[in-house]
Amino acid sequence: MQIASFLKVFSWFGLATAVLLSAPEARAADGPGKDEQPGWTKPREGGFTVPVPQSPALRAVPIAYLREEQDLPRPASRLDVEPKDAGIAGAKMAIEENNAGGRFLGDFYSLDPVTAASPEEAVDGAQKLLDSGHNYFVVDASAGTLLKLSDWGKDKDVLFFNVRNTDVSLRQEDCRANVVHIVPDRFMLADALAQYLVTKKWTNWLLVHGSTEADLAYADAVKRAAERFGANIVDTREYKDLSGGRRDDIGVIPPGRQASLSGTALAAAPDYEIIVVADEGQQFGPFMPYRGGGDSRPVAGTTGLVATTWSPGHEKWGATQANNNFEKDFGRLMLPIDYQAYVATRAVGEAVSRNPGNEFAKVAAFIRGPELQLAPFKGIKQQFRPWDGQFRQPILIATDKVPVSVSPQKGFPHASHPEIEVDTLGLDEPESRCKM
Repeated sequence: MQIASFLKVFSWFGLATAVLLSAPEARAADGPGKDEQPGWTKPREGGFTVPVPQSPALRAVPIAYLREEQDLPRPASRLDVEPKDAGIAGAKMAIEENNAGGRFLGDFYSLDPVTAASPEEAVDGAQKLLDSGHNYFVVDASAGTLLKLSDWGKDKDVLFFNVRNTDVSLRQEDCRANVVHIVPDRFMLADALAQYLVTKKWTNWLLVHGSTEADLAYADAVKRAAERFGANIVDTREYKDLSGGRRDDIGVIPPGRQASLSGTALAAAPDYEIIVVADEGQQFGPFMPYRGGGDSRPVAGTTGLVATTWSPGHEKWGATQANNNFEKDFGRLMLPIDYQAYVATRAVGEAVSRNPGNEFAKVAAFIRGPELQLAPFKGIKQQFRPWDGQFRQPILIATDKVPVSVSPQKGFPHASHPEIEVDTLGLDEPESRCKM
């Protein structure tokens, strides 16, 4: 009897279960009920509901990467040809870091790269980006294009981050309130190198420069740094571009002023301890250490031992992890332009996180103000100089393999900001010609 009663109850339970399980399918055939909405589940009779709060929609923080295509000569080494994602990859790495913290604050960061073939195209592209909600622009462009963008952006809610151009004039007579500079200018780079060379007591320099405007500008920066820090340029020689010449002709040090009429390859000249090269386009400089001729000396400047914002061999202050993460994500080494774009994009993320609501005026003022404290793998907190918009930062002195030092070097104090050692690099506030 007990077994029969159990089977009877089990049969009744199975029938009831089948009816209950078929009920939603029957309702589905007639469509949702009048009280039902998509994403809403009607409670069962006699049951109860537990409300689950939904996360609010994330606030969009789009960042533009505006890159100008420039017709530059091919460098002497194919290793110096930049990959197509140069700079953009660094910004993407920063976007990931911004979103890692932004999701908890209600912000979602995105990157939108745009390429322009002329200043006019750059301005048109910037207008479209502004119309679609972009206020922050990472700019990889010539000085002329950057100035056109700045003039277009006057009285608009836009802020430009210069990550490529090293022209000193952009921080001085052509400075703009809506432009900040991540990349150091030529004076900063030359000063960083000069401090190290003088510290090592390599004070007699042979300066060899190319004939482009950029090469001449860097050579002027080297001359200024030598005078400023106590070095002596014993001779200056210009490398003449041999258009159409054989690659084997590249790299010989031009003869000095005392060259004999018989065509001596290298003239007798005052003794020098190091050769400083000014060749920003890498047209002849890479040949100088081994094909330059003359006395065997170390080579520095734009070739050999260089002053730079980043090195794939940098391993201090978290740099190893940054290099490893970058290589894992993008399958190549991080370049200085990647690092500079990374810092620009992280500056936006840091400022937005410290100013909830992403009100442009507050974020832009924070970026340029004293409260911004970035620490991008250089050992100290960094921010922008208030008088010219230049990012204060230590500069690596590195070979193509490893950094050998970091400037500023000890023993080069200055009067205006003695507590900020990095202000010994470049033009200090009393010297600045910037009027914003």
